[in-house]
Amino acid sequence: MKDVNQAIRDGADTFLTKEYTYLSIFCILFAILLICTVDMPWAEKASGESLWFPFTTFAFLVGAATSMASGLIGMKIATQTNYKTTAACAENKIAGFKVAFMGGQVLGFMLVGLALLILEIMILAYKPFIVKNGDENQKEQVRELFEYISGYGLGGSTVALFGRVGGGIYTKAADVGADLAGKVAQGLPEDSPKNPGTIADNVGDNVGDIAGMGADLFGSLAESTCAALVVSSTCEQILVTPDAAYFPLVITGIGICVSFITIWFGHMDFLGDSYTVDKRLFWQVIISTILMTAAIIPAIFMLP
Repeated sequence: MKDVNQAIRDGADTFLTKEYTYLSIFCILFAILLICTVDMPWAEKASGESLWFPFTTFAFLVGAATSMASGLIGMKIATQTNYKTTAACAENKIAGFKVAFMGGQVLGFMLVGLALLILEIMILAYKPFIVKNGDENQKEQVRELFEYISGYGLGGSTVALFGRVGGGIYTKAADVGADLAGKVAQGLPEDSPKNPGTIADNVGDNVGDIAGMGADLFGSLAESTCAALVVSSTCEQILVTPDAAYFPLVITGIGICVSFITIWFGHMDFLGDSYTVDKRLFWQVIISTILMTAAIIPAIFMLP
């Protein structure tokens, strides 16, 4: 089992290294395009900064790098978890579920935590250079700040597009190829251990459904948060109560705290055999919805 898993890990690492190499080249070329069409050093800015800096382009590259890291870390954890889940399932399904569940938690918490942390750092780093307190153009400067930050979501979405499509094409091609070679040519059942093509199929599952999905989830979170920040910057009240602009980030932070509590309900065994895998997942959705709804209410009334 360890030997087969090592072959899957090697294949996944090789594919992702090659994919990210070409994707990095594309991101660099796209960054040059952004400098010429968005940052434009010759254009006049509302902030009136004397020292030009490619804020949008830098945010784009940071978002792309973070999205790549999300996919890579998720895939590394998955390839370590796969065979352990298989071994645990040989004992019983609940034990296998717990191993798989803990492996999935790494990707979920890591990509949301990275997105929130880096986005907040970028806002705090950009703000002193763009927003001048008391300036008559402060409203335009705030809007300009969050438009620069939107490059972060663009970077995450760009990597997600290639990661999801590239990994998806590979996993489908490997799946069909393994089935054709095994079923048609040799008469083997699907996913037979006698068919080495199933290793390529499993490699595709890791790079497409995990690395690609990780980048996709990060891109969705980053771009939706950036969009909320851009929309909020157009509100007149944002200058009177500037802390209200951070509400989308507060929601994400609350979600992380709620998830920490919710995951423990997936590991509880006091209900016995009736607490099956599908019921554990079902109650994850119900409990998280209830807790998230209750936790958001104080934030709504405590923030300006």
